[in-house]
Amino acid sequence: MSKRAGVLAIQGDFDAHRRILESLGVMVIPVLFAKDLDQIDVLVLPGGESTTIAKGMARLGLYEPLKSRIAAGLPVLGTCAGAILLAREVENHAVPVLGVLDVRATRNAYGTQVDSFAATLNGGADPRLEGLRCIFIRAPRLSDPGPEVTVLARVDDNPVFVQQSNVLAATFHPELADDTRVHARLLELL
Repeated sequence: MSKRAGVLAIQGDFDAHRRILESLGVMVIPVLFAKDLDQIDVLVLPGGESTTIAKGMARLGLYEPLKSRIAAGLPVLGTCAGAILLAREVENHAVPVLGVLDVRATRNAYGTQVDSFAATLNGGADPRLEGLRCIFIRAPRLSDPGPEVTVLARVDDNPVFVQQSNVLAATFHPELADDTRVHARLLELL
């Protein structure tokens, strides 16, 4: 049986995630309804606007089904806004969260759209990610990680890629770089 990845398709550049996952040999299913979760082996919560995505998740009744599937072990990757939605709490205009990742997320921690930047990963628990080019757009900052959270990569000593069991979160947009390492890391959780 081939691997099947879901990409939450409410808002954000979910199509860029689809292209990367397909380049890794994975069939991709857009996720808009709870029944879509039954068809996938891994899930990506893309970047975008976290308020818009949160409202869409509420409107579509996805909060509880997502929490249940992730708690049952579904590997998930949240990028930028997706990382915010995975966190236990949010600062700077809080949105409803799934609470499956023991970190605090601060929305727009590096500034507004004009403050977007690119940086190279340095330091962290996964040397395979060293040198990865990361694109930060209105990026959150992750802080106060719980004891079960591993910081996989940092930029300027800030955690930018973390893992807690089957949950991965990146504060940057790996789908915008020409590099598959972050998505490959998600597939390793299968």
